[in-house]
Amino acid sequence: MPTHAERKVLRYTPEQLFDMVADVRRYPEFLPWCVGARVLTATETELVADLTIGFKMFRESFRSEVTLERPQHIHVRYLNGPFRYLNNHWRFHPHPHGTEVEFFVDFEFRSRLLQAVIGTVFNEAVRLMVRAFERRAMQLYGRPQAPPAVAPVV
Repeated sequence: MPTHAERKVLRYTPEQLFDMVADVRRYPEFLPWCVGARVLTATETELVADLTIGFKMFRESFRSEVTLERPQHIHVRYLNGPFRYLNNHWRFHPHPHGTEVEFFVDFEFRSRLLQAVIGTVFNEAVRLMVRAFERRAMQLYGRPQAPPAVAPVV
């Protein structure tokens, strides 16, 4: 039931942002409430991973299949865990000032209690997650560069 969609232009390349999002193993290092990540299988175009999310007294793990279409799209397909469903994708579009990032997530927990708890903080939690990815890009790739100046036509 909670759904969040966001578009933002970041001054990094699509390849840099794609690689950062696709590096699921590193999520516990920077992503709020991600307390564990384990990649079970990985190829150039797909991986299967277990993520463990901890929030207050709750701790839940879930498995997803992640399709990697370098460097434009990452699609997450929920396999099993505490959700009724989970839809998540990232798209990376070249932009004159870097990359336009499109992020979408939609999910519903099986547990009404968990859904009620998460529902109250969902929007703030997603904003924190998106900011965590932005900070991670800065850690990995440095401060975003100013866009190139456009030379006047003479």
